[in-house]
Amino acid sequence: MARRLDYSARYPLHTTKELYEALSTREYWDARVAEMRKYTPGNEVTSLEVSDSGIEVVLHHTLPREMLPEIAQTVMRKDMIITRKESWGPYNGEETVGKFSASIPAGPGSLGGTIKLFPTETGCTMRFSSEAKVFIPMVGPRLEQLMLVNLVDLFRGEAEETVKWLEERNPTS
Repeated sequence: MARRLDYSARYPLHTTKELYEALSTREYWDARVAEMRKYTPGNEVTSLEVSDSGIEVVLHHTLPREMLPEIAQTVMRKDMIITRKESWGPYNGEETVGKFSASIPAGPGSLGGTIKLFPTETGCTMRFSSEAKVFIPMVGPRLEQLMLVNLVDLFRGEAEETVKWLEERNPTS
């Protein structure tokens, strides 16, 4: 049975328009990936496509095997290479919805979910609804929980980097 977890990143001083514009730029994604390299060395933006129908971004993350938790090392015999995809629909002037997924070649499960960017009284919120599923008896539920906890940490760090990036470009917000 899959495990689910919701996480909301709040941007109290920024609008949905500012955030969507950031998501539309290569500069933003490069800055986010550069910040992630402080924690794991192998991160890159593979592609970014922006059109009238929305935003599509593909990221690659390489986690050296020795950096993985012990339980994950029992399953992964090499470095973990994660392909992460995010897609956002068009921005309607107020909100947008998207989805994300993360895959590992020959990985024993799946990770993905939906994202909604919407306005609040003080700014905006990006809500992630995530689902993790690991197809390994006995350790599957523990790995699913580990994935979701680490995903929240990742989302939190990315939100902090996003606020920093936005404030550097618009210090009066």
